[in-house]
Amino acid sequence: MALLRPPALLLALVVSELHCLPWFINVSESQGPGTTIHSFSFNCTAHMPMLELVHVQPPTTFFNQPSLSRWQKIYVGTVTLNSLARLDALAVNHYELQLRFTCGNNVTEGPLYVDVYRDPGYSPCSGRFASPAGEIIQVRETVTPGAQLYTLLLPGLELQHAQISINSAQDPPYFPGPFSINGQGWLLAPSQGLKGQAGKVFQLQILVTFGQNRSCHGMLKVKVLPVPSSQISFLGQARNITILDDLAPGSQVVQVRARGFDVRYEILSPVPCPLFSIGRGDGVVRTTAPLELAQAWGAAVTRLQVKAYERLRPWASVDLDLTVNVRSVNRWPPRCLPAMLVTEIPETTPVGTVLNTFTCTDPDSPGSTLNYELRFHSPPGPASLCLRGRALEVNATLDCDTPGACFQHAASILVLDGGQPLMTTEVPVLVMVIPVNEFSPACVPHTFRIREDAGPHTLLGSVVGTDKDYPHNSIEYDISGGPTAFSVDRLSGTPTPGLGWKGGTRVDCKLRLWAPLLGEIHLLGSLDYELQTLYRLTVLVTDQSQDQDPTNRRSGSCTITIEVEDVNDHAPECQPPFQELTIYAPLGRSVEVTKVSCWVPQEPQRLVFSYSIVGGNSQSRFSLQGPILVLNNMLGPPWPEQPHTHELLIRVADAGRSIPHLSATATVIVHLVPWSTSTAATRTRSAAVTSVTTPLLVTDTEAFWQPEPWFVVVLTVTSALFLLALGWLFSRLFQGLAQMLQTPRKPAQALLLNSIQGTEESIEGFMEAPRMEMPQTPSSAMSLLFDGRAQDSRESPSSQTTLHLGPLSLFSPSQHLLSPPGNHYLLFP
Repeated sequence: MALLRPPALLLALVVSELHCLPWFINVSESQGPGTTIHSFSFNCTAHMPMLELVHVQPPTTFFNQPSLSRWQKIYVGTVTLNSLARLDALAVNHYELQLRFTCGNNVTEGPLYVDVYRDPGYSPCSGRFASPAGEIIQVRETVTPGAQLYTLLLPGLELQHAQISINSAQDPPYFPGPFSINGQGWLLAPSQGLKGQAGKVFQLQILVTFGQNRSCHGMLKVKVLPVPSSQISFLGQARNITILDDLAPGSQVVQVRARGFDVRYEILSPVPCPLFSIGRGDGVVRTTAPLELAQAWGAAVTRLQVKAYERLRPWASVDLDLTVNVRSVNRWPPRCLPAMLVTEIPETTPVGTVLNTFTCTDPDSPGSTLNYELRFHSPPGPASLCLRGRALEVNATLDCDTPGACFQHAASILVLDGGQPLMTTEVPVLVMVIPVNEFSPACVPHTFRIREDAGPHTLLGSVVGTDKDYPHNSIEYDISGGPTAFSVDRLSGTPTPGLGWKGGTRVDCKLRLWAPLLGEIHLLGSLDYELQTLYRLTVLVTDQSQDQDPTNRRSGSCTITIEVEDVNDHAPECQPPFQELTIYAPLGRSVEVTKVSCWVPQEPQRLVFSYSIVGGNSQSRFSLQGPILVLNNMLGPPWPEQPHTHELLIRVADAGRSIPHLSATATVIVHLVPWSTSTAATRTRSAAVTSVTTPLLVTDTEAFWQPEPWFVVVLTVTSALFLLALGWLFSRLFQGLAQMLQTPRKPAQALLLNSIQGTEESIEGFMEAPRMEMPQTPSSAMSLLFDGRAQDSRESPSSQTTLHLGPLSLFSPSQHLLSPPGNHYLLFP
């Protein structure tokens, strides 16, 4: 507000009357006492103008009477907040100030509308109450017990359901009793009173809780004053006062104070007093007329006699003599070009660069030497700019890569002349630093793991990009090339306020940035460990809004490695899944029966399996040594004398760390034939034992013709059409024969009948021939059936070798072998 005041003075519209009213201004509720609400200028050359605040709606005492000051030939009026002002947008957000401007006989009135807007970061604990020194109130020791001592002027607390309490100790004997605060925010005296506590200062820590878990602290000091005496006297006061003749009417000259109870003041001499007046209650001496010595030389020295007395005892009084000396004033402040400096510079501007050179002159004394001072407002401190003579230069590196580092520098150049009184001119300076995209963003390579059975849209992890340019997390993410099974979110996170550029001007963006921005990587499709176990993604990180030029963008990249974890999703398969064996096993020896061959077609590299017999091994005659099925004859129950069949179920499960463990079941039917003790059996025992080896797998493939479906459909339709045509042809033929049988003579008819009967007998003879051959067909087919047993003429029936061919094939009557393709035959020697 203070920075914008000089531009308002320089750019104000000069008018002869207040015809430009009404004015509409916006004020934050955080503005405190003494803040300038509005400044305006007008011209009144022939008379001494007056500006008054007539009334305020709604009524309040927050606004001071407007002050008038003369600047060159222009009068400037200023409306400010008084010391008791506490603005609250929740309580009152609109004020109407009625102003009256008088210039000679011309009187003009107009409104000034003040809108108070909310400040979210403003705490109701403000002013001296929230300062370290705290608010000080003075009370007499004769105050009534429980009386109201002070009202906490905290605006809007009743609307925020505020709670006010004293959280400091009030222990005796220092405290006569505890102070208290009621629901209306009134500080009440102790119930014991303050009699005898004169000279003490009670410090009270006040805790104010309001809103949603918000609170603030304040300090309140209660100073107890003694009972006033009957004597009245002036305090130490300077009796000679020197003022300048440019004071506007109503300006304060001096304030006199007298010791007493309920003191009042008045001027005894001169009477009447045309130039000065005194406040009856506060003792402030003010000017009542212009003091320009050029028009009133008698105002150079004025002697005032001031009387102080007690209101209830007017006879108790004391007098004070004051001498007021009026001196001529240095009227014209320096004039500068430019009167205001607003410029933009990039953050890469070198140190020592001259931003501007100011040219100032003193109208009162042309050619006189002027002094220049640089004052910083925001941020404070001469770190970035410096003033060398009349030149404003860059003093340090303008680094905008930290929050709130620069962005804009508000300062002012104070120009002072050598006159009496000292006249100054303040030149506002606003230097806005433009960020430059200096650094490229970067991200850290990372490795993520994901199961191959993960579904689409699964979150793998996040890529965190960083940028040394401010804002550090304004980054976009993208995948450069690579597999399309993954995607990265371009932007993600929680919105936060930020700054941006629009049309070359830095603006406030309410929802533009995300903090922090994490590039979340998601799975789009499906994975297969057997097809690909490793993916490499190149994630491209590109900054945005880092430069005034939106096309000046930098980018970086990092490699993200995605490892696919194997998930066991294919069960093993055994080949063949069914085996049937006949074993001649000797007693006292273990014999290898067969080997179970299993694998996973989709994962040929998986070779580790676990084998277990889960069924058919009720007498525990069989065991597994890995994939090999072994018959144990050394121990166990007595060996049966008759052949016995065992149907074994072997569970084959994959082993290893992959889960879940999937399994398959192979069926092995073993026909056990007990070993014979005959001579023939003894003679062939070694051959029988040695012949029990791993079965030989013979594959016989039968070729057959399987027509296409469309061919079958076409053949069926063609056959149906052919039969229909043949039927129609026969019907036509029989109709023609019937007509011929009706027209010939009887001999011809008898001849035709014999011909027909002969034809029927030949047809019946033709039909008898197949009937005579049909009984032979089953016998020939049965003769082709093979029972699967091979006879060896050299061995006895007990040592015969059995050959199993399965499944068996039957010949159809058409003598064609019907067998599905890929039949397997197990041959055992």
